[in-house]
Formats: sequence, structure tokens, C-alpha cells
Amino acid sequence: MSKNPKSARPVKGKDPMTGAMKFFLAGCVAELYLFIIRRFYVNGTAAQMVAWFDYLLYLAASGLVVFIVGLVLSVLWRADRKKRVWGWAICGAGAFLGGASGLVRLLNAPALSFLSVAVPVAMLLVILWSLYDRECSWALTILGVSLLVLWIMRRELNSMFLGSYVKAGAAVYFLLLVAVAFLARKASRSNGVLGKVHVLPAGADVLPVYVACGLSAVAVAAAFISTTVAYYAMWSLAVVVFALAVYYTVKQL
Repeated sequence: MSKNPKSARPVKGKDPMTGAMKFFLAGCVAELYLFIIRRFYVNGTAAQMVAWFDYLLYLAASGLVVFIVGLVLSVLWRADRKKRVWGWAICGAGAFLGGASGLVRLLNAPALSFLSVAVPVAMLLVILWSLYDRECSWALTILGVSLLVLWIMRRELNSMFLGSYVKAGAAVYFLLLVAVAFLARKASRSNGVLGKVHVLPAGADVLPVYVACGLSAVAVAAAFISTTVAYYAMWSLAVVVFALAVYYTVKQL
């Protein structure tokens, strides 16, 4: 949705569909790992739970080691793009293995539920960034993250232990949406450049970003009223995300 279709846009990879499929497969593997944890740690027998309590500690430590190895390889291979990508892939795998295992061991079922939703959301957002233009990707990313925030508010807003943290986080996210809208406006006035970073195509139409920030801010503010309002706000925003995704897909084709 750019004002000038001939304006310069960031160059996409030679085969963005291949990259999207790789992220899709990585997301499926991550979700399978979470399913295994749920089966044997959260919903398993007493003996399985005790055993997996130790396993998760070992897996978290292993993930940290893999992360460090990937980081070192990325630095060593920084001159070779293909090898550097493999280094970052190893680094990301280690970060997920260690982070997910540690969070589930520390917070149990709430962390697992959060990760089970966050993984497919992150997977879809990465695929969107691989296939769509920047302004479309920004809008759908904002809406996708807002859906995740609303989902957390729906589950934990009235929680005795996490409720205050969730409210504080939602308030920070509301302010962040305002900041994103302001920065998008600033970038649109400088040919898509923010500082030294090219965040939008030159001449891009930032209206989708404004709409995404505005709808998300309204939904998050309304969700503070009650978990019931958060539930309906979440589904209303999901309808908007689906409609925009369909529109952008048809437009891209």
C-alpha cells in the first residue's frame, strides 16, 4: 500500500518462499517440543513429572551451551554470509531450547501456555516479514503482538500472583503503541529512514501502521475493564488480523 509503487523498496531474498518454509518447519519443531513437555511434565504421572523436573534443568543448560556455540560461530563466520546464517540458526535454537526449558521449569503451566501461543505467533510473523512489504509486515506484526497481549490479559488479569505484573506490562505496551505510531510518522517524513535504519520503503503509506496501533491501543485499554471485555476485544482484533492478512495476500498475488 505505498503511495508510489515505483519507489525504492528493501530487496527481498532470491527465494522468500524457501525462507518462509524453513521458519514454518522450525516453528513446528518448537511446538512439538512444547507438546512433549506438556505430555510428560504438566500432564504426566508423578514419576514422569519428577524426572522431567531434572531433565528441564539439563535441557536449559544444554540450550545455553548451544547458544554460546552458535554465537561464537556467527562471529567467526561473519565474513561468509551462508555460514553466518547457520551460526545464527544454531544460536536461535539454543536460545529457544534453554529459554523454554528454563521458563517452564520455573513457572510451570502458565509459561508453557504462553510459549504454546507465542511460538506460532512468532512463526507467522517471521513468515509475513519474508513475504510481504514492510508497511504490511509492520501492521500485521503490531496486531499479532497485540493479540498475544490480549490473550495474556484474558488469562492472568485477575490472577493473585501475576495480575499486577500483567497490568503493568499492558500499560507499558499501550505507551509503546503510541511511540510506534509517532516513530512511523517520523519515518514517513524522512523517506522511511529512522536514524540510520531504513524501517519503511520510501513513499510508503503508513496508514496501515496507524490503524494497527490505534485498534490495538483501543483493544488493550478496553481489556482493562474485565477479562470478559478482553476476550471479546481479542476476537474482534483477530477478525481484523484475518481480514488484513487476506487482503495483503490477494494484493501480493
